[in-house]
Amino acid sequence: MVIPIIGLSILLVLTSTSPFSLKGGCIIVDSTRRGKRFPDSMSKTIPIWTCVLNRSIFNYLNTFSNADASLVKQDSNTGCNSHDWDCSLHLPLWVSETEKAAIEDRLEGWTKDLETSGADIAILASCLKKPLRPLWISQKTVIWINEVPDYDSWDFTPIILVSASSTSGVTQHRTTSEFSWNYIPGAGDDEESWARGLSPNLFWNHAYDLISTGPDVCNQKVADIVEKDRVYRARRGQDAPQITIKPSISESSPCLDPLLCSDLSNITISSSDEERGIFWLGSTDLALGSSQIAAECSSNVDCVLNCDQWPISVHHQEAEAYLHLPIVSSKMDRFSLFNNLSSAVNFAKSNLTKGRTLLICCHDGEDISVCVCLAILISLFNDEGSFDDGKFFSETGITKCEMRRRLVYVCKFAIKARPSRGNLKQVFSFLNSEVAKV
Repeated sequence: MVIPIIGLSILLVLTSTSPFSLKGGCIIVDSTRRGKRFPDSMSKTIPIWTCVLNRSIFNYLNTFSNADASLVKQDSNTGCNSHDWDCSLHLPLWVSETEKAAIEDRLEGWTKDLETSGADIAILASCLKKPLRPLWISQKTVIWINEVPDYDSWDFTPIILVSASSTSGVTQHRTTSEFSWNYIPGAGDDEESWARGLSPNLFWNHAYDLISTGPDVCNQKVADIVEKDRVYRARRGQDAPQITIKPSISESSPCLDPLLCSDLSNITISSSDEERGIFWLGSTDLALGSSQIAAECSSNVDCVLNCDQWPISVHHQEAEAYLHLPIVSSKMDRFSLFNNLSSAVNFAKSNLTKGRTLLICCHDGEDISVCVCLAILISLFNDEGSFDDGKFFSETGITKCEMRRRLVYVCKFAIKARPSRGNLKQVFSFLNSEVAKV
């Protein structure tokens, strides 16, 4: 069995950006349902792909060791040493030996799948000084700070897996294997229920201010930041919906909506636009971006394919230069993307045939637009990334391996790409249905 597409998309993020390799590690936070201390993603999925990455890097180093012995020796810049590179699978103690053995039997196949997908292992190998290794931390973990060795003495790059699940009440009800734990909504992917309107860009722009405020006034600080950014965006004519926060139920504090107390007298222009942009996919004449950036920069492209739920104002007057397909998330409609892909591909084909550049956008430029672009790339471009009006696709069809390889190509350029499993499955179903018509 090959690596699931959603699992590969995680690997793509690592091999294309690898921020932890430059910062010395990373922390991943998630939560799980009652009855489990850690989600399966932390118990098995992440340990699997850390091992797969380690093996791919090891193979890469050994590939060139015969031609250049310096790649095997300790290097002052990278710190890579293929002889000492840890390729073993590290799982938590609660994963059984039987399951561990079953996973180990499939590691070699997954490693080959990654290496043939087109992922740039060379970049990761050049900047990762030590092999990856997961560590597990929950709310019951006891850490003695004075017993933690200095980071430089570690022989691995830590991937710290933090479970946000909390114990269920004062009295612990012990099961056959472990304590019962509560699921905390939003610890994973439903941030709208806990982020209080705070986007990733806003958080990182004000991270130190938020941390320094402390827990007592943190919510108020978040409300101020969110509202000031909303007003700033509204004044520029950008999408700026009012954020409604449900107050937390507390016995010791009144239920107040923090937004009602926001001070808007000192609004400053933020630099949130710095992280936004258009991502061109090599020489394909295809580009990805958010609907907001498409509205601002539509004059820089020949035509726009808007996959957001809401229409945008663009500079193009001709009907053939702008198409709005209101596609919603697979969580809301699991056939929305599938039903619109045919129109999207036909629109792209019509414009690309005329040598026009095409910008594909959605609300955040990270999911739906990426999947639409992937469908267009596979349907209309050959194996070398050249537009051929669908000739290559009609002759070869589609496999999961080929789809993964094309997704790698997209993610190399669109560094913010985060295609969801549900939407990727719709793309694969659409492509298979198109093959059946040929």
